[in-house]
Amino acid sequence: MITIANILMPDETRQTITRPYHEDITIDGTDLLALPGLVDPHVHFRVPGMEDKEDWQHASKASLKGGITTVFDMPNTKPATTTQERLHNKFRIIDGQLAEVNLPLRYKLFFGADKNQFHEIVKVKDEIVGIKVFMGASTGDLLMDDEASLHAIYALAKAHNLIIALHAEDELIIRENAAKYASETDYKYHSIIRSPEAAVKAVDLVIKLSEIYGVTSYILHLSTRGELDLVKAAKARGIKVFAETCPHYLFLDESMYPALNGRAKMNPPLRSKAEQDYLWQALNEGVIDTIGSDHAPHQLHEKAQPLCKCPSGVPGIETTLPLMLTAWREGRVKLSRLLELLHSNPQKLFSLPANDDLVLVDIKNYRELTDEQMASKCKWSPFSGMNLTGFPRYVYTQNRLIDVTQI
Repeated sequence: MITIANILMPDETRQTITRPYHEDITIDGTDLLALPGLVDPHVHFRVPGMEDKEDWQHASKASLKGGITTVFDMPNTKPATTTQERLHNKFRIIDGQLAEVNLPLRYKLFFGADKNQFHEIVKVKDEIVGIKVFMGASTGDLLMDDEASLHAIYALAKAHNLIIALHAEDELIIRENAAKYASETDYKYHSIIRSPEAAVKAVDLVIKLSEIYGVTSYILHLSTRGELDLVKAAKARGIKVFAETCPHYLFLDESMYPALNGRAKMNPPLRSKAEQDYLWQALNEGVIDTIGSDHAPHQLHEKAQPLCKCPSGVPGIETTLPLMLTAWREGRVKLSRLLELLHSNPQKLFSLPANDDLVLVDIKNYRELTDEQMASKCKWSPFSGMNLTGFPRYVYTQNRLIDVTQI
């Protein structure tokens, strides 16, 4: 039996808690916070095809070091996960890589929406967590930018009771802006090209489709006031729309381009400080349902390229919890709200089975985040230099106790 004595609980009481184990262990919880195993519903672990950027051997370590015991991986791999054969191959590769490092990470997979492969969805409907739709181009070649295809995928999701997760940016607006600013090299133009208007227009269409078909839409990485206002109004009308945001929108803004350059490039892009402030307000009001890391690593030499060649995406799975717990310690968000965003809301939305996973987090000590600390294969973070608390010390999952400071 594992006994954790005098530990701070999410309701901010102190208790002694236990978990079954093959030997008797007692842990002093005086400086620790107990959380359930957290869920990251939005990761890109780059397998198969982009193992130079990330793999499950490294990403599983990064996940557990971040207190994440369940992840949902996205389908924009090489090749994209758009057929039953590719899905099954991906399962085999992932299980093999996890076995190599002997780490217990729960995972589910999204299936890519490809207008030429719609017939594959019925074959895998019971094996996937949902369908992923890219309305705006990003890493990979899964783009669905015509309304006829979007109506078709919503009809399929309705028929098979599937959730649709959406990267909602309007591709036409992006292309027009890209042509207009083609000669610009300052990274700030990434936020101008992928403007708030592109996000708002796409979210408006998503809400209309969700209302027409009665399908649950999970809108990924919201970053603007306009999107949030649309989601809030849709929820008030009973439309099944749920909103995710990401730590980079909560803790970084477009004023940081000169310091971060390519490290600050992601899709959707960073926004203004005013948009960020509204994001925090919506998070605390309950308009935002989940926080996903959108862990999407690239190598540093790729991120050092000029704007037009620099790939979009940043790592983040092992920094989500320390960032959010530091914000809690600073009074920016309640602990109960964090538990909803990082655990109970994704559990309910995606009908995950209950488990007894437990994360024991150090909430006494602060340390400066450095690239060298990162377990992710890319070995960097856009948050390096920040002074944070809330780093997990132990993770209990699948009847194993892991000292994550040692992995």
